[in-house]
Order: sequence, then structure tokens, then C-alpha cells
Amino acid sequence: MAKHQFGLVGKNISYSFSKDYFAEKFQKLNLVDYSYENLDFQNIEEFHKYIEQNPIISGLNVTIPYKETIIPYLDKLSKKASEIGAVNTIKITKSGKLKGYNTDYLGFKKSIEPLLNSNHKKALILGTGGASKAIVYALNQLGISCLLVSRNALSNAIGYNQINKKTFKEFQIIVNCTPLGTSPLTDICPEIPYQYFSKNHIAFDLIYNPQETLFLKKAKEQGAIIKNGLEMLSLQAEKSWDIWNK
Repeated sequence: MAKHQFGLVGKNISYSFSKDYFAEKFQKLNLVDYSYENLDFQNIEEFHKYIEQNPIISGLNVTIPYKETIIPYLDKLSKKASEIGAVNTIKITKSGKLKGYNTDYLGFKKSIEPLLNSNHKKALILGTGGASKAIVYALNQLGISCLLVSRNALSNAIGYNQINKKTFKEFQIIVNCTPLGTSPLTDICPEIPYQYFSKNHIAFDLIYNPQETLFLKKAKEQGAIIKNGLEMLSLQAEKSWDIWNK
């Protein structure tokens, strides 16, 4: 058994990039006592039991749908994770305490920044879960205001049926934070009027498998700049590694 164990906490995560990413990293660094596993939990209560039974865990990543619901099981949060209200990285301290961090916002910020032009002032965020919180935080840091989109209109979000030509004219960054379009269900996408995308728009999808989702394909057909979540994921993974080793 590896002396240094890491893993990804999520649900239905066999598709995940993280396990292969870190396995390759450990091999390159010749870290023979290191392992990284997918921890596929059907409910978040299983997490607490797992931690109790595996005291040698060194660090964890967290993905959909547990980025928010995992917080009560942690002993403390970094300042950024507390401000964002979502966690995607957990460090187990020497004293055995679990501290939550958010590296998603940094990965996204660095990934989208090179695409931004002067007309990119406002962003439409599809989805209201833990991932979207990090995206809003990152865009706000870049001076970009955000509007959330939910299946049902909420006090802080509009419904998909409210998006129209005027919305697209005002919001020239559209970020998909939903899992719609993830492999193997690649023939679905968020229900928005894609005909209003233009060359002035950025369409960013947090999904990385497939590389070009239906959301990105439809946006590209209208001339939009498109980007998937692969670079963001690599950047946040590297930041997680830094946190685990500091």
C-alpha cells in the first residue's frame, strides 16, 4: 500500500481526468510510494466513514456534486474557499485536521484571461452549483460582473427561458458550469438560443470530455471564441499539488 494516498471525491467519476493526471505526475517524479484513486460516493455521508477508516490519506480533490456539501465535514477552510463557498481541494494536516481550499477559481482565471477583450464586461453563468461559485469569484476578480442562470428563476438567477437576443448583446461571455454534454451523454447541451452567439462572444465550457461539447460546437458555428475546461483542470490540479506539499 502506498505511503502517500490521494484521491478524488465525487459521484459517477469513472471519466475523471485526475487519476491519470496524478499517476503520470508521480511516475515523472519517480514517487513510487504515491497513489491516487477515484473515491466514488453515492452520498456525501460515505466521505466521513472513509476518512475515519483511512487515516493515512494525504490530500483530496472534490468534484461534482460535493463541492458545497463536503464543507460541514471539514475542520477549517482557507479564506478564499470560505469566500467562494465551495471546496475542490482538501489537505490533511499533520495533526489530522481537514482543511478545504478552492483552486478552481485560480485555474479558471488563468485559463480565460488570455481570451478577454475590452468588450468582455459581463458574463452569463449557466448553473448555480459549487463550480459556478468559483467561476463568479474569478470573473469578479477580473472586473467582470456575472448573472447566474438556473432551471428555475431564483432571487439571484434568471431562468433559461428568459435568455434572448438582448441578453446575448449584454453578456458576451457565456460559461457552462453544468454537467450537460459530459461524455457519454455528448448529444445534449444547455437550452439557450445559440443563434445569438457572435465573434464577439467567448463560450467557455468547464467540461473537458469530450474536448468539444455540443455547447462549444454550436457557439463556434456562430463565430464565437471557444475553450474547454482542460487547461483550467490542469492548472487547478497543479495548485492542489502545491497545497498538499507546502
